[in-house]
Amino acid sequence: MELSTTPYEERLTAPRSWWLVTFLVGVACGLTLLPFGTLPLLGGFVGGLLVAAVITSQYGSVRIRVVADSLVAGDARIPLSALGAVEILDAEEALAWRTYKADPRAFMLLRSYVRTAVRAEITDPSDPTPYVYLSTREPETLAKALGA
Repeated sequence: MELSTTPYEERLTAPRSWWLVTFLVGVACGLTLLPFGTLPLLGGFVGGLLVAAVITSQYGSVRIRVVADSLVAGDARIPLSALGAVEILDAEEALAWRTYKADPRAFMLLRSYVRTAVRAEITDPSDPTPYVYLSTREPETLAKALGA
């Protein structure tokens, strides 16, 4: 039996309600072209729907992984040796760290539709980033993977 090399992986997908909005954007684009006929209406609907779907999909495709002694969050790659204490944030505490407790120098991979998060201190003295804030649906599992 082969052990997995990825102790943690999560994709922060957009919520279903955003896909409803995506459909409504397509409808709105189609309706703006209604005075020009049926074919422009259908073209506007399909074009608007495709553009909105690509935007929603791109925003909702961010991944968080702990692999090969590194934390890969979006485009950032941080060695686990540069991380210090890891704090699990419930919905209330995560909201506080996204708003009035936030440090503008911090690396924040946040999605407002994900209520829980993890905050990890950066211990590298040459890095001006004080901490990493990561929205996650599984904060206990991510904290365990970061602490391992």
